[in-house]
Amino acid sequence: MAIAKAERLMNLALCLLGARRPLSKRELRGSIEAYLEAGSDDSFNRMFERDKDDLRELGLVIETVENLEGEVGYLARRDSNRLPAITLDAEEAAALGLAAKVWQQARLAGAASGALQKLRAAGLPEDVDPYGSHGALEPRIPVHEAAFEPLMLACRDRRPVVFDYRKASAAHPETRQVEPWALECWRGHWYLAGFDRERGAERVFRLSRITGKVRARGTGFTAPVPDVVTVRETVRGWAGETADRSALIRLRSGAGYPLRAKATKVRELGDGWDELEIPYGHGLDAWLVEFGPDVVVLEPAELRADVVDRLRAVAKG
Repeated sequence: MAIAKAERLMNLALCLLGARRPLSKRELRGSIEAYLEAGSDDSFNRMFERDKDDLRELGLVIETVENLEGEVGYLARRDSNRLPAITLDAEEAAALGLAAKVWQQARLAGAASGALQKLRAAGLPEDVDPYGSHGALEPRIPVHEAAFEPLMLACRDRRPVVFDYRKASAAHPETRQVEPWALECWRGHWYLAGFDRERGAERVFRLSRITGKVRARGTGFTAPVPDVVTVRETVRGWAGETADRSALIRLRSGAGYPLRAKATKVRELGDGWDELEIPYGHGLDAWLVEFGPDVVVLEPAELRADVVDRLRAVAKG
């Protein structure tokens, strides 16, 4: 259905842009196959009005003209719908080149490269090499998870998905039905934010824990999509970044530098161990598990129990 509507909108836009004079509804209906297949005049009128409104929302300027006989016609003049010339200074071109290099390992690499080539043909400054070096550090957004591409397309198309997901505390994956909202990269890992249908609430999923294929579902969304999906803030809270208490841990000397960076107090214990006081918030147990035998939780007791449960689940699975 989405493909049929897109084709219909494209045909209508081409008719309006290619016409030398305003075209009436009758003429448009006779020129576009989808309108010819409309069951009745009322069905055609509703379809045409929706399509006309959709094209205007997309930015196409459609004029309504009434002739001497009182018949209404429609026209999209080329000069009214022509984009202005694109001009970029050296700094803007460098920023675009840098952004394109970020996506070298993702599906967007080809699109980004092609876009820069078109900009070069349209007048990108000749003294700027968008692929050249812009500093000692070069950004990269690694995308190794097979789930990234289908989820990116599902977010774009507003299409629900189903996948098998293994939580850090579970030995076996569970099937999740999700309405995907947005993808976010945080600390080198990709996360998906969306509406979990079975739980009836927003959830965040780490892509590396998705097993098997991501399967699309044809039904539409059942929950409203937030105007701004604050995935990063949600992930930060999930990863223990939003803290309201403190935890006491033992950390092996020379290990766990991210934990050391967040520590409010550090005390050397000797024998290759240090004692750290770190902020404690929701999800800290999942983060501590990633450091394996280099971390021992001293207090609080509930955090220690949560970490032990997660380690046991990993050992079983």
